[in-house]
Amino acid sequence: MRGGRYKRKSQAWQIIVLICLGICALISCSSGNTNQPGAPVKAGRIISAEEGGPVAEVAEAIYLEADREIFDRMLDSLAPHRTDPIGTLVVRAGRLLIGSPYMAHTLEGEEETLVVNLRELDCTTYAENCLAIARTVRGEDPSFDRFLKELKTIRYRDGILEGYPSRLHYFCDWIHNNAEKGYVSECSSDLGGIPLRKNIDFMSTHPESYVQLEKDPSLVETIRGQEARINRHDMYYIPEERLESLEGGLEEGDIAGITTDIEGLAVMHVVILVPSEDGIHLMHASSAAGKVILSEETLFSYLQQHQRATGIMVARPL
Repeated sequence: MRGGRYKRKSQAWQIIVLICLGICALISCSSGNTNQPGAPVKAGRIISAEEGGPVAEVAEAIYLEADREIFDRMLDSLAPHRTDPIGTLVVRAGRLLIGSPYMAHTLEGEEETLVVNLRELDCTTYAENCLAIARTVRGEDPSFDRFLKELKTIRYRDGILEGYPSRLHYFCDWIHNNAEKGYVSECSSDLGGIPLRKNIDFMSTHPESYVQLEKDPSLVETIRGQEARINRHDMYYIPEERLESLEGGLEEGDIAGITTDIEGLAVMHVVILVPSEDGIHLMHASSAAGKVILSEETLFSYLQQHQRATGIMVARPL
């Protein structure tokens, strides 16, 4: 607390300081100035989607001015490369975010809203933001508004935000739905992958692990229905033991889900692939490193070092 920095001469003086600080805090919280550092911004207007396109409308988004500043800097840096292949742009965007702090649960709030946080990232939001920015740069209207639409389309089932269950929580479902929207291709099978035969039900069987499901148990049944639909899809992955022989088919900017033997889950981590002379490396928001990194080890070494990892499921940006 700020008052702790000053020498207190008496208990009465300490109480006065606390009262003054409380009044200042109330004034600050009541202020309508959303441009102050750290103040959240709500974009309340509706941004119309392009006619006939898959991009979602954005009714509201929450972000800080710092997020928009990061986006503007990234857009300036990437604009000269807007004709690069989409995978190359994904990697360029990812490199600009290296060193950003890792932070879990940045999307969670009282109500499900499009949250933009380019300051702190987890593995999925890192990949989502890189893809959304790459698509924005290549688009006809490279702007922050366009970025909001791209991000919403990527993050939510069919690009429609209708509460917590509409978010694509399972990355295997994320790949499938974004393939249906034409944002990525499900290429694990084409690369020589094999069927992934698992029953996906981790969320409905562990509702205590999710704040929203604990607060509103009625959502569990909705999630269970989504899991049933996921389990009707054919899923493919490249097993760890096949990776070295098949990694020649992987491309710069491929987004890979690290598959796992954890019961009820298909994917436990999300990375962006970066080919190098000594093999495929990965850019990702690492909880172990506490930040976004470009790995020193190859993808194959990474899989070998993680006991619960079994291979990769690949989404290729389009």
